[in-house]
Amino acid sequence: MRTLYDVVVVGAGPAGLSAALVLGRCLRQVLVCDGGQPRNARSASLNGYLTRDGIAPLDFLQIGRSELAKYQVEQRAVMVRDVRPINDHFAVILENGEEIATSSVLLATGVRDHLPDIPGLAECYGTTVHHCPYCDGWEVRGRRLAALGERSSPAGLALSLLTWSDRVMVCTNGSASARPTSAQRRQLASHNIQIQHSRIAHFDHQDGHLRNIVFDDGTVTPCDAVFFAAPQSQQCELAHQLGCEFTDRGTVKTDHLGRSCVPGIYVVGDASRDVQFAIVAASEGAKAGVAINKALQARGVAPLAGSRS
Repeated sequence: MRTLYDVVVVGAGPAGLSAALVLGRCLRQVLVCDGGQPRNARSASLNGYLTRDGIAPLDFLQIGRSELAKYQVEQRAVMVRDVRPINDHFAVILENGEEIATSSVLLATGVRDHLPDIPGLAECYGTTVHHCPYCDGWEVRGRRLAALGERSSPAGLALSLLTWSDRVMVCTNGSASARPTSAQRRQLASHNIQIQHSRIAHFDHQDGHLRNIVFDDGTVTPCDAVFFAAPQSQQCELAHQLGCEFTDRGTVKTDHLGRSCVPGIYVVGDASRDVQFAIVAASEGAKAGVAINKALQARGVAPLAGSRS
């Protein structure tokens, strides 16, 4: 095994592709690996991204991949199984068993949303059930909205939804830990936000378009869209395996350029930050790309001669 790549990028979302673009323009030998399961694949549109507002997420990624071609960035539809430090470089082990050597690794693997276990919710996810009102609130402005929580109170989420609609309710799905505090209840009441504590039997929908929330006690409440507050976890365990430090929120602790506590390992995108917008992820990827190139320069790692022609 010899060092073939300056950087291996794990994950081909906005963060990974943006970093690969910057590094490709720096004449670096870059490999991008991705298993083809983007977090927002179920979403109808990617919103809030200047010049690409409203584009289908998979179309957005395809445009990004195609832009890398002229920079000779190699892209593979393959998962990375392991990353191991070896002297002054890393061995990247792919799911097919192939080992690749690289000077540095950029993890842009993102996070996984854990959906509440409610019949009908998964079918509505990405259409009328969402986790981010900044990403999808405009599309349901003025409509009947619900803030759903199970492990913690959704009161804050419900109050934030007032930006987009004055018809908001709170659902705790029968969870004691999701019950708003007395202070939160007063605040919700001041905005005419009703609280439904009953457990949800199912979401009544038509092809993913929510019509009613049906509760175990027989109550049927018309609703057009639900925003939920639910736990997340890392999409892959590579950062844990490499010994990266984590924040209290469960994201990888990095500096403003994506550098982790492990030299040569960079982490960007949703896996490292709490503002989970595609445009923010792309920005982080670009900054990390500059930081990686500067680190390679400082080590005296010159771009491959063939890439200069």
